[in-house]
Amino acid sequence: MSSIFETIRGLPFRRGPRRLLGGIGGGIAEATGINVWLARLLVLASFLLPVLGVVAYLVAWLLLPWQDGSIPLQRLLGGGGTQA
Repeated sequence: MSSIFETIRGLPFRRGPRRLLGGIGGGIAEATGINVWLARLLVLASFLLPVLGVVAYLVAWLLLPWQDGSIPLQRLLGGGGTQA
């Protein structure tokens, strides 16, 4: 299971430093270079899709690392969640 988290950390995507709730919109904005408010608007618009938007956001919230490399799902599973 640890190798999965290390692979996720190896991706160039992190939660954004300018976050309101979970930092997903900020991370999308940082990775794509678009305006942070546009990214947040797109995330909110995805919630209009039945179930898919909310489920995708929750999965992203659980799996995407914070700026320090910690992953919420790994912390929930008791693995510490910080980069070694």
